[in-house]
Amino acid sequence: MTEFSAAIGWPIDRPVALSVSVMLEGWTDDSAPGIGPMGNPLKAGVLDLQGRSWAEYGPKAGTWRILDVLDAERVKAVFYVSGILAERYPDLMKAIIQAGHHIAAHSWAQNILPAYQSPEEESSDLARCVAAIEKSGGKRPAGWLSPRCTPSTRTSGLLAQTGFVWHADTFDSDTPYRLPTPHGPIIAMPFTMEVNDMPIYIRYGSEPEAYSRILERLLSHWPSLGKRPACLDMTVHAHVFGRPYGIIEFRNALRLARKYKRVALLTNHHELAELASGRIPGSNTAQASSKKKSAGGRRKK
Repeated sequence: MTEFSAAIGWPIDRPVALSVSVMLEGWTDDSAPGIGPMGNPLKAGVLDLQGRSWAEYGPKAGTWRILDVLDAERVKAVFYVSGILAERYPDLMKAIIQAGHHIAAHSWAQNILPAYQSPEEESSDLARCVAAIEKSGGKRPAGWLSPRCTPSTRTSGLLAQTGFVWHADTFDSDTPYRLPTPHGPIIAMPFTMEVNDMPIYIRYGSEPEAYSRILERLLSHWPSLGKRPACLDMTVHAHVFGRPYGIIEFRNALRLARKYKRVALLTNHHELAELASGRIPGSNTAQASSKKKSAGGRRKK
């Protein structure tokens, strides 16, 4: 048995909460990813069809490979899904849910940033994203991540108002915390970028093995940092590391994480939000979470 900390919501003998996240991202038909494998951007006003084709690998092939690996390694993840893909790939959404994973909302499309929108536009896009995910996956999403992790000044309150439990547009803390908004509190879930295929492989051009190397460096040295708890994310994008070169490394990283089970609790943002919401006074789901066995103060390893 492992004691849980009432203050932060995970085992006190495992200081690292290692969350597995999959980004399943889509763009509207008149847009394409702003960053990709070709490097040299096209002239302004020219639609990058190579970039669009590269991104569409995610829902067509990459996610299925990721699901296979997660199943083989017996790991549950949060899939952050663009609403436009939930609408276009309902069978994929059902497969994600049926495999026991969680779907969180990742806006309607990646080229639509809340920070650029009017209040009416942001509210409308959020609503249609939620509706698409709920219709195709059968469940309303509890979590949110903005494109580029960049919300507007209204986003947190709008999410709380519409029933979200957590959002991961958070970079100012090692641990989840209750964020007050005009419409009630929401759990602010820390999101880290150190073990993330997009910056490592696409932005910086590192070899796939850098993903596991950075993870091992962090976990192997963590005991020397003391017992202060922190969140750490293992993030892959379905159109990047969903390809064979990347999925090999993602599988290796999951196996590596298990080697450090005395240091890290392999989890996901949904599970952390449930723990945090049951232990942070005043959170939206504190009453419901308190009825669960996990709220009794102990959990099996």
